[in-house]
Amino acid sequence: MTAYLDANATEPPREAALAALLDAARLTGNPASVHGPGRAARRALEEARRDIGGVFGIDADHVVFTSGGTEANALAVHAFGQGRRILIGATEHDAIRSAAPHAEIVPVRADGQLCLEALEQMLSKDSDALVCIMAANNETGILHPLPEIKELCRSCNVLLHVDAVQGAGRLPFDLDGITSAAISGHKFGGIKGAGALLLRESGHIEPLLRGGGQERGRRGGTPALPAIVAMAAALKEAQHQNWESIASWRDRIDQAARQAGARIAGQSIAPRLPNTTSLILDGVSAQTQLMALDLAGYAVSAGSACSSGKVTQSHVLTAMGLEEAAGQAVRVSLPWNVTAAEVDGFIAAYTTMAARLGKRRA
Repeated sequence: MTAYLDANATEPPREAALAALLDAARLTGNPASVHGPGRAARRALEEARRDIGGVFGIDADHVVFTSGGTEANALAVHAFGQGRRILIGATEHDAIRSAAPHAEIVPVRADGQLCLEALEQMLSKDSDALVCIMAANNETGILHPLPEIKELCRSCNVLLHVDAVQGAGRLPFDLDGITSAAISGHKFGGIKGAGALLLRESGHIEPLLRGGGQERGRRGGTPALPAIVAMAAALKEAQHQNWESIASWRDRIDQAARQAGARIAGQSIAPRLPNTTSLILDGVSAQTQLMALDLAGYAVSAGSACSSGKVTQSHVLTAMGLEEAAGQAVRVSLPWNVTAAEVDGFIAAYTTMAARLGKRRA
C-alpha cells in the first residue's frame, strides 16, 4: 500500500466532494435548458457559484467557471493582458509562463520570495501593466509577500492577477487589491476538471473560449456540473481543515531530513504552505530518489506534476540560485488526510535512503 504524499499534484477527494459529485451526476439536464431538468441543473450550478464566491468574499457573478487552474490563468492573461506589459515572477507555474511567453521576468530572492525592489523598479517604467504572481509556489510552498505586492500594484495603478491554485483552501485569501485570481478544485480536495477565475469586479471580459454564451459570455462550453459542485463542496470543507497539525508534521520531516544530510529549498526563512517542503539531497538525482521512495511505498514528486510525467530540472530552484541542486530535489506535499503513521514511515524511509545513497556519492 503506497502512502500518498503528493497533494500539490492533486489532493485526495474529500468525502463531501464525492457526495456532491454523485448528486450532481444524477441531474440529467443541461444548465442552459429552460425545462425542469435544465432548471434543476442551473440551480445546482448557481448554488456552487454562490458558495465559492462566499468563501472569497465576492458576489456570485464574479465567479467564472473553467476547466481548471491552467485555463483560469490563461483566461486572465487573455482578458487583462492584451495591450499591456505583462510581468511575471521567475518561479511562476508553466500555466502562466506559457500564457505569457513574452512577459518580463521579475526575479526572486534566494529564499524564493519575489524581489519587491525589482518589481517596483520595473513598474516605474510604465503604469499600463498586468502583474501575474502566484500566492504559493507549487514546488517549494514558498509564499510571496502578497500584501506588499498588492500595495505596490495599487500605488502604481497596475492590474494584479494571482495564481491561487496552491493557496486556495490552504490559506486565508480574499480579492482585496487583486484584479483576478485562479483556483482549481482538485487542489483542495475536489474532482479534476473544474476551476474558476475569480474577479474583483463583475462585468464582461473577453472570452478565451467562445461558444454558446455560457458563464455570461465569458467562457463558452457546457459546464462540468458534477466537478463544479464537488469543487464548491471541497472548498467549504477545506475551511475547517486543521492546517496547524499538518504544518507540525511538515516541520518534523524538515528536521529529520536535515539530520539525514538534506537541505530545505527556501532555507526555511520564507513562509511556506503548511503542507509543503522541498528536500535537496546533494549529489543524488531526483529521479533516483523518487524511485527509491516509490519502492519503499511513498509517493512524492520532483516538482510540478505538469511535465508529461518527466523528471526535469526545476526552473523554480534555478531561479532561486540553486542551479546544481535543481535536479536533486524532491517535493513532499502532505494531503488533507495524511496520518502521523504515514509521516513517521516517510521519515524512516527517507533517512534510510539518504544514508544508503550518501555512501554511494561519498
